[in-house]
Parts: sequence; C-alpha cells; structure tokens
Amino acid sequence: MTTRQLARRSLQKRLALAYAAGIYAAGVFVLVFVDVPLAGIHAATPVGHPSSGAINETGSGVSLPRLLAGSAVALVVLIPVALALGWYVAGRFLRPLRAITTTAKIISAGDLHRRLDLGEPTDELTELGHTLDDLFARLEASFDAQRHFVANASHELRTPLAGLRTLLEVTLADPDADAGTLRSACQEALALGGHQERLVQALLALATSERGVTRWDTLDLAHVVEGVLASRRDQANEAGVDLAEHLTPAVTAGDPRLIESLVANLIDNAIRHNHADGHVEITTRTSGTQVALTVTNSGPVIPGNQIQRLFHPFQKLAPDRHGSRDGYGLGLAIVDAVTRAHHATLAVSARPEGGLSITVRFAHGPDSGGPVERPIEAATW
Repeated sequence: MTTRQLARRSLQKRLALAYAAGIYAAGVFVLVFVDVPLAGIHAATPVGHPSSGAINETGSGVSLPRLLAGSAVALVVLIPVALALGWYVAGRFLRPLRAITTTAKIISAGDLHRRLDLGEPTDELTELGHTLDDLFARLEASFDAQRHFVANASHELRTPLAGLRTLLEVTLADPDADAGTLRSACQEALALGGHQERLVQALLALATSERGVTRWDTLDLAHVVEGVLASRRDQANEAGVDLAEHLTPAVTAGDPRLIESLVANLIDNAIRHNHADGHVEITTRTSGTQVALTVTNSGPVIPGNQIQRLFHPFQKLAPDRHGSRDGYGLGLAIVDAVTRAHHATLAVSARPEGGLSITVRFAHGPDSGGPVERPIEAATW
C-alpha cells in the first residue's frame, strides 16, 4: 500500500470518525433528553403514591430502571452502527476525489488527452474537477506548442548548419580551388554564421521574454523609440521605406531591455514586411491611466483571419513576402511575449490598403505592475 493510499484511507477514517461522533452525540442527546425528565419525575414521586403517569411493572409499560438499562445498551449498539454509517457516507463523498486522483495519475503518466468529465451533482468536488480539466487543457496546449517550437527551432538551426557543411565539403573537394575560391567560400560561411547567430539571438530574446520581468524601472517610451529609430534609419533608407514619428512623453515601468526589444521588433517587422516607397509611422502617447505605442506600416494586404498566426513562433504568411528572407518568424512572437510579461495589452488591425497597425498599451507611471487580462484584439479597419 502506497503512502498516497494510506493518506486517502486516513482521510476516510477521519471523516468516518467525525460522522460517527456526530451520530453518536445526537443519539446521546436524544436519550438524555428523554431519560433525565423521567428520572426526575420518578425521584419526585412520594413512596407508596405513584403518579398517574408513572410507569410500573404491573402495567403494560417499562420500568424506569429497565428503561435506563435499555438506553445504555442502545448507546453501546449505536457505536458500531454510527461507525459503519460514517464509513459509508465518507466513502460516498470521497468517490469523486478518488476518480480525480486516478485520472490525474493517468494524465501525469503521459495521456494529456484524458479529462475528468465529472457530471452531476454540481458541488465543490465537481467544480474542482472542472478547474482541473481546464488546467489539463492548458497544459496540453502548452506542451503541444513547446513541441512545435522545438521542432521548428531545430529545423531553423539545422538549415544554416547543413548549408555551411555543404559549402565547406564542396570547396574542399575541388582540386582546382584557388585563393579566390577559398575567400568566396569563407565569405559565404561567414554569412551563414551570421544568419545563425541572429537566429540564436532571436530565440534567446523570445526565451527571455517568456521568462517574465525581473526588474521594473521607470522609462519613457518616446526615448526608447528615438534610440531604436536612430539605428534603423539606414535600413529603412535601403528598403525605400519612409519613417515618420509622432512622439510625446509616455512614462511607464518595466524591463528596459525587453521593452527596447519589443520596439525594435515592431519597427523591424514594419520595415521588413513593407514595399518600396512604403511608410512606417510610430506614435507614443499618454491616455488616462495608460501609455500607448502604435506602429503603423504599409505593405501587402493581410487577411483578418491570419493575424493570430503572426504572433506564433516561426509563422510567416507567405514565403515570397518582401524581405521575408531576412526574417525568422519570431519578431511578433517576441512582441507578444514581452507584452504578456509586462501585463500590457496588444491590439492589432489589418489595414484594408495593406499593412498592419499594432498598438501596445502599458500602465502609466512607475506603479504599473500587476495582473491584467491581455487579449490580442484582431480586427480589420
């Protein structure tokens, strides 16, 4: 017998003893309530002058001594009866708990598709079962997402390694390779290594964002955006994309590195998935108890039902989108993770003429920590 089984039996024993004690106490109370008045009447009746209501041995009733003796026997007999009834009632109440424990063991063994599915009656244990079913569903979704992420990450990391290996093997196998050929191979190897390094950095940024916020510093979103824009203007000029900013003070609290990563990925995504002569508009503002960062860009038309996919790792709407060869499908996933880590809200709109408008709302001021519902709002203009 395992420790859990002993604990379960112990719980049933404790409940059985509690129920039995209650039943026995009720029995004692009833007998005392009946016998004590009768004993008082018997003691108050003068000898040789029985009252009209007294019980005597010549009549059809029972004498008081015999009644007291019978009551004592009834109390003794009530002990095993109360224990048996308490054991039965405790077992009935613990039956759903046993079902929960058994199913939870099966699920923990690897069958995440199983559910408790407790039916009627609706009580505290049934509500616990429904809560656990919701928890198991979220765990299953989390494990599926993790497996999907690991598979995609392995594929993305393996591709540049395979290309690098092939490049080196072909170069080494060429007997006529000269210094120019070797230099060209080295340059391609460096490019593949840089691609892999950027991918690893993106994966680390995503993992750091999902870990949560460990420091809360007061910062101004406008200053963060200015710093990121200063490092992205050359990239935007090469892509033929115009950057426009409308920055007003927007003070919030959070991890400066994570928020800078959020801003950089939003702007990079807006530049990368754009077209020549396109535009990107970045706005920061304060509205009541919230501060908002909005990035709006031109680009290809995005179906409204595809917006949610953009925030999943390694998801791209089309492989031939302008500039998609430089992306990994992690930018908006990082934005989503940073938003969740800061208990902020994320709103996304697909523009009918093409492109996206993404708004992230943080709590205003230094005291911005705290749990907030954070749905991703997907809509079309």
